[in-house]
Amino acid sequence: MNPSSRTRCTLVCAAFIGLFSIFSFRLIYLQAIKHDEYAGLAAETHVHQQVIHAERGMILDANKEVLAHNIPVETVVADATHLSDLHATVEALNTELDVPSEEVSEKLSSGRRYIVIKREVAPARANALRQKLQDSKLRGIYFEHDATRIYPNGAMLCHVIGFTDFDHHGVQGVEASMEEYLHGQDGYRFIEQNRAGKEIVPYRGQERASRDGYQVHLTVDLGLQSIVEDEIDAAMKEYSPQKATIILMRPQTGEIMAMANRPNFDLNLRSEAKPEQMKNRAIIDMMEPGSTFKIVAAASALNERKLRLDSQLFCENGLWNYGGSALHDHRAFGYLSVRDILIKSSNIGAAKLAMSIGDQKFYEYIRRFGFGERTGIELPGEINGVIRPPQT
Repeated sequence: MNPSSRTRCTLVCAAFIGLFSIFSFRLIYLQAIKHDEYAGLAAETHVHQQVIHAERGMILDANKEVLAHNIPVETVVADATHLSDLHATVEALNTELDVPSEEVSEKLSSGRRYIVIKREVAPARANALRQKLQDSKLRGIYFEHDATRIYPNGAMLCHVIGFTDFDHHGVQGVEASMEEYLHGQDGYRFIEQNRAGKEIVPYRGQERASRDGYQVHLTVDLGLQSIVEDEIDAAMKEYSPQKATIILMRPQTGEIMAMANRPNFDLNLRSEAKPEQMKNRAIIDMMEPGSTFKIVAAASALNERKLRLDSQLFCENGLWNYGGSALHDHRAFGYLSVRDILIKSSNIGAAKLAMSIGDQKFYEYIRRFGFGERTGIELPGEINGVIRPPQT
């Protein structure tokens, strides 16, 4: 081999060595130094976190009758980067889901990777859409399993039960106050998709199972509630008041066995309800206790030993002018015992019972009976009420 050939061979070898050195350095740079960065970019493109929704706990009455439960539905979502035929996809969604074409087209043209097309789609309808997409070989539309809240008794107990929003969070009533127990904990899993948007089955990413919500049992008895609902409807029909409330309570424990308000609304049609219909007036409105308050006056006088059950009080024959005001009874009563003051519901007799122990002492008894304080009922929005102290 002459010197010129040897030189050319050396130069070629040197060029190959340099070229392979550059490739090797580049490979090391990508595989070692930039590995985490490019792996993250690849994950952003192909790895998707899928939420595993927890099932919300049921609400039951005292006899385990269902007041609120869930039925399975699906949420139709889209990944605009996976769409194969925008026009055909819009047409399929419009036909199967009754979603306006203009609305769907605008959403899918955004280029976003997660677009909610429609929530609470019935499984049969979702399956029909899924089959149509498969037959037409359309990509980019996905289905997420979910559940919707159903209230089988409609408007009954609407103010007690409350309802949930689109994110399954309680908004009013027990749904809101017991949110921590009813909601549960959503899980998730990471899935990897190929360029066509199909899941790569062998891939098994990080996963956390969901924890379903707990059941909540109320003290309300649906049988008694039905009676209360009939009675309040009859009262509304007969007297035509602007609002009405009935509370049925177990005296020994304070348990609420039934509660009804008017106006009311259907929990399954809550989007149509007006603000006035959604108020739980049993706990947010202030009202005078009426004749039930006579028990406080009688109990205070008896406990202070000012009178006995058979003690007689003159009830002024139905009209008593005191302190510049006239106090009336519904009938003209003469002398009544403490027992008969309660039985016959004499306003004048009850007033004299309260006066027998003095203003300050009676005020203390009112407070000790719990007036002017919250009961602590596990419903949102309860107010204290107003008790004015005696003037000094």
